[in-house]
Amino acid sequence: MGRSRGGLTTRLHALVDGCGRPVALKLTPGQVHDSKVAGDMLAQLVPGQILMADKAYDSNAILATIRARGATPNIPAKAPRKLPHANDRALYRRRNIIERFFNKLKQYRGLATRYDKHAETFMAGVTLAAIRIAIRANESTA
Repeated sequence: MGRSRGGLTTRLHALVDGCGRPVALKLTPGQVHDSKVAGDMLAQLVPGQILMADKAYDSNAILATIRARGATPNIPAKAPRKLPHANDRALYRRRNIIERFFNKLKQYRGLATRYDKHAETFMAGVTLAAIRIAIRANESTA
């Protein structure tokens, strides 16, 4: 658990596939920026995949890592970028899959209200909920 200006907080980072099934989950202190965790999460990428992320992940290092893993980044450029890179806006609209995954996690009351005080027990609950979400996603695609 990390200390930020708002107090003790945590942040859950997730990587999901095209059907909304979790691929990787990581819990960090609340003050850690999204781009600091991206390196760990990008290890799960397979060549030929398209990675969609929000503007927080628009850095040269992250884009280079994605391309080095053989994947294609579809990340909108931040406003101050002098040479914006291309991204497919129609494809980017499907990024709401990750938002739907987090909304499904919030349906579990213990996770939404963060009753667990220890990071290990909270992450265990998140993992169990993610497994249940993945099983339901498999049942609906079958």
